[in-house]
Amino acid sequence: MCGIIGFVGCEEAAPILLDGLERMEYRGYDSAGIAVRSETKGLQVKKCKGRLKVLSELTHGGADLEGTLGIGHTRWATHGEPNDINAHPHISENGQIALVHNGIIENYLEIKEHLMKLGVTFTSDTDSEVVAQLLEFHYNECHNMLEAVGRVLRRIEGSYALGIVCSDYPNALIAARKDSPLIIGYGENGNFIASDVTAIIKHTRDVVYMGDGEIAVLTADSVDVFDDEMVPLEKKHSTVDWDVSAAEKGGYAHFMFKEIMEQPEAIRKTISPRIREGRVVLDDVSVTAEYVQDISRIFIIACGSSYHVGMVSKYNWERLLRRPVQVDLASEFRYSDPLVDEHSLVVVISQSGETLDTMAAMREAKRRGARTLAIVNVVGSSIAREADDVLYTWAGPEIAVATTKAYSTQLVLMDLIGLYLADLLGTVEKSEYDDILVEVQALPEKMQSFLDHFEDVQYFASRYFNHNSIFFIGRNLDYAMGLEGSLKLKEISYIHSEAYASGELKHGTISLIEPGTLVVALGTYAALFDKAMSNVVEVKARGAEVLAVTTKSFQEKMEKTADSTIVVPDTHPILQPSLGVVPLQLFAYYVALQRGCDIDKPRNLAKSVTVE
Repeated sequence: MCGIIGFVGCEEAAPILLDGLERMEYRGYDSAGIAVRSETKGLQVKKCKGRLKVLSELTHGGADLEGTLGIGHTRWATHGEPNDINAHPHISENGQIALVHNGIIENYLEIKEHLMKLGVTFTSDTDSEVVAQLLEFHYNECHNMLEAVGRVLRRIEGSYALGIVCSDYPNALIAARKDSPLIIGYGENGNFIASDVTAIIKHTRDVVYMGDGEIAVLTADSVDVFDDEMVPLEKKHSTVDWDVSAAEKGGYAHFMFKEIMEQPEAIRKTISPRIREGRVVLDDVSVTAEYVQDISRIFIIACGSSYHVGMVSKYNWERLLRRPVQVDLASEFRYSDPLVDEHSLVVVISQSGETLDTMAAMREAKRRGARTLAIVNVVGSSIAREADDVLYTWAGPEIAVATTKAYSTQLVLMDLIGLYLADLLGTVEKSEYDDILVEVQALPEKMQSFLDHFEDVQYFASRYFNHNSIFFIGRNLDYAMGLEGSLKLKEISYIHSEAYASGELKHGTISLIEPGTLVVALGTYAALFDKAMSNVVEVKARGAEVLAVTTKSFQEKMEKTADSTIVVPDTHPILQPSLGVVPLQLFAYYVALQRGCDIDKPRNLAKSVTVE
């Protein structure tokens, strides 16, 4: 989850490192640090607890550290509490090696105990320092840094992205990667490593994605990449084609609000290339009608908001495809001995394409013979490279920890895939296929029409922000949509929030409803609107305050019962969650704003989850 950046070139490294860390602070903000090497001052390390601003002030914007070779890190704590000592970079005992790490070393305790018996002294509680001390141990044995790195990688278990500098190698930056993202950037005035392209887009668009087990040696004017046997590799270069302003706020107060407002355009970019002459065209998917006919079960595997996309898609795909669809949390799937075989289609959804649980689940599915289809936002990411087929959501960079436009683009892309597969199966009537496709293309405009006039959402947030517990209720697609609305609220406002299937209220949950409890009632799914209304009446009878979300068609009926009502445009039923989720995102945003929360960087959370 942490952010790594490294630079070697002909410019001062520290300001470049701090700027890159600022652009990656969404990956972790418990502490931050940089290490820079110069010919005159040697290895200089500055690190501290807290936000990056503290480190920037401590180093006067990097001016205090001279040198053109360095590494930086912004941390999301896993081992050891956030403090100055546990912050990265970690330094070997003799002070010659500095290292930054993203991931988890699973056998760190065993290695640490072994090194301590040999007299090595540790200063931190982290698993990452173990790598630095082990590296010094092997370097003292072989006196060759590249060989020492290879020996370390053969001993450690777990996930890692590593950036390493050594006093004995004043012109070289070493990187290594396994199950944690790391890219190499090729610049005019030097070369880079980074966890995310956002950190270096200001300097270069020419990047290479490191693969598992690979090691790279960067100098100011060269990059050499090796496999785990130290065999040189020729890597494919990629060009980043989005504008640098996409990773900046552009006048908005928060990235989250900016990204909510970008959703119509993000959806347009996701759907437009895939609809031609009235058909869904997925050029990057190689499945045949014969293969689809032979599918016995579809699995959708994801985490967090992507899992909620899967929940919506389960309802829609089963309706369209008439095939059983199972949605699994990635962290549960891989340990559940799943009933997956060569007749299974496994769809994995991940914004970053690096989510460790999702990647491991996909590998397990492939091991059991399943065909895998990945839905990701990051071109060249690990999941994208390893899946049998991949489709990209063209959402652009998403900086806020709480996802909005990534969720929306995943959702609409899954709808397109559902239509495509149903067409291959012959399980959708042409009239409905055409109706859905027309409405898919109208989604950006309808979403924009809502975003042009959402003052009522802002008002309701100011009215309800002081509630300590909020419940979302809905049926079918509304229930699945409520899961995402509830997550958005709890992750950025820290209000206890839960989503329930409305029909389950009477089976226990209604005992939590008392006078004054806020219930967000979702009534956008036309087929079950009357039943949804009965549940609104049910909670009202127990004293609940009801904030409802419904469509223009049902506005009049809902307003007769609910205390407050938010209205979204009508669309085809399977697409309604794409519009219904927008007021839930805005409600969460404005509630968090009223409560004075750090919206883009909520406590204890990071954007890209690359640990179990």
